[in-house]
Amino acid sequence: MKRRQFVEAAVSTPFVGRLGGAAAATRPLARVRPGDRDWPSTARWDQLREQTGGRLLAVKSPFDVCRIDPTGADCLELFRSLKNPYAIGDNIALTQTTGWADAWTSQSSAYAVAVESAADVAATVNFARENRLRLVVKGGGHSYLGTSSAPDSLLIWTRRMNRVVLHDGFVPQGCNIPPVPAVSVGAGAIWMHTYDAVTTHGGRYVQGGGCATVGVAGLVLSGGFGSYSKAYGTAAASLLEAEVVTADGFVRIANSCVHPDLFWALKGGGGGSFGVVTRLTLRTHELPDRFGIADVNIHARSDTGFRALIAHFVDFYAQSLMNPHWGEIVNIRHGRRLEISMASQALDDGQMATIWQPFLRWVATSGELSFVTPPLLRSGAARHRWDAAFLRSHLAGAVMSDRRLNAPSGNIFWSANLSEAGHFIHGYDSIWLPAALVRDAEQRAKLSDALFEAGRIWPIELHFQKGLAGASSKVIEAASRTATNPAMHDAFVLAIIGSEGPPARPGLPGYQPDLAAARSDVAHIGKAMVVLRTLVPDGGSYVAESNFFEPNWQRSYWGANYARLLDVKRRYDPDGLFFVHHGVGSEAWSADGFTPAGER
Repeated sequence: MKRRQFVEAAVSTPFVGRLGGAAAATRPLARVRPGDRDWPSTARWDQLREQTGGRLLAVKSPFDVCRIDPTGADCLELFRSLKNPYAIGDNIALTQTTGWADAWTSQSSAYAVAVESAADVAATVNFARENRLRLVVKGGGHSYLGTSSAPDSLLIWTRRMNRVVLHDGFVPQGCNIPPVPAVSVGAGAIWMHTYDAVTTHGGRYVQGGGCATVGVAGLVLSGGFGSYSKAYGTAAASLLEAEVVTADGFVRIANSCVHPDLFWALKGGGGGSFGVVTRLTLRTHELPDRFGIADVNIHARSDTGFRALIAHFVDFYAQSLMNPHWGEIVNIRHGRRLEISMASQALDDGQMATIWQPFLRWVATSGELSFVTPPLLRSGAARHRWDAAFLRSHLAGAVMSDRRLNAPSGNIFWSANLSEAGHFIHGYDSIWLPAALVRDAEQRAKLSDALFEAGRIWPIELHFQKGLAGASSKVIEAASRTATNPAMHDAFVLAIIGSEGPPARPGLPGYQPDLAAARSDVAHIGKAMVVLRTLVPDGGSYVAESNFFEPNWQRSYWGANYARLLDVKRRYDPDGLFFVHHGVGSEAWSADGFTPAGER
């Protein structure tokens, strides 16, 4: 059967057997590990290898070379490679985060299938279901919560499914709607390569993530924000259609007309919970003339001056920046520093200067404040935003390159994301702050005081693009049709407080994380978050950038949408084949995903 015929047959086939009905009431069985009596025989593994065209691989930990010789050249080279996100992404056994203190450590799967088609994925899903295996899916490998890593598991590795195809006019299957410009992206594609195809070469814009080496699929499935979310909405809201392999091994098309319940769940319900997405088609948008940056780094000579600076910036943001033109990050740092790194769209240099001039004049004349570096306000042709050759030539310090021999010339990443490559997380937490906090002077004063007090305890990152307050009603309405926590619609910012260290490996001499320091950081992060949560007790959090130990994760990530998500999960995956930490339905399993709840 040809691939397209196979997909169409799967889409037209009604749910049978294990999907829905009495099957939903069956009790799932514990999963097996290597050495268990029911672990598949060599002959069974060989059958899967044959079904997938020889793409089944036994996985070995790359850290084995360090256990043999921690000071040897091979080990040193491994840890050097952990600062190259492309090298990490191309290694079947690595993830972009090496672990989280007292939470998880990146572990190799027992076997992996380097899938190249939906048929490969379907064969692997069937094998995992029939043999009661712990299944893991990895594309870009960016997961703070460790969802693309599990020991003793079977990994579906989608890295090779990275085709990017532009459409002048796309109509979702089974729908009778006007065609729209779109892009179809394989599950293994990353945003840098997707932006390059859509913007540099195609002259369009697709809403994606800021970190260029994040996987397209993972970001969309988690809800997904980018620098210009207030203009173009979330990545999930741009999803037009998905090809997905469900737990029964069927390849299905999901969109607003075919399997609309599954389609809705895929738009922000979290990756790895409802099936294995093999292809996504996203709406593209008209490209603005210019993208720009505003980099302003300010130091205050006293606490009084710093408190006033935070208050003045909050007022300035509410009055001048909380609109579709602006996004990105402001950092409240120790040493009384405010580091502003905002991104703009559809504004030229003169317009940017006019907007920022009152704030910059106030800083320059305050007497208590000084610029650490001269303010930088600059815009450029939007088509060059992800143009590797242009960026190397004109903004060399802003990007870094994949330095491996014969690496593609388009393999660049933002220098600002270097610290995330291979990092070991000490602690992390986030909270959405609602627009009510900036709508009047009294509330802004309370917010400014809270930011000042929390910032004295631990540095704070304010991600203004990860909240839609200030966006158009059209953008917010589209976001309301996704599964993401509705708190995001009226949030003007996601406040993040975290700590990380360099690549590390518990138990490996010379490379062990400093757990005492990590735990100390966690205590400070917790105290700082208490200050913000006193202001917003139930703010909610973005699943992709949240606390591994979030106690009320169902409500925090999805709010009132969780009940509907759980219903979709039970219909399409009644036995819980797909499991990730704090994913929809994960409360039915042990923390490692091997044992049904109540049996441990």
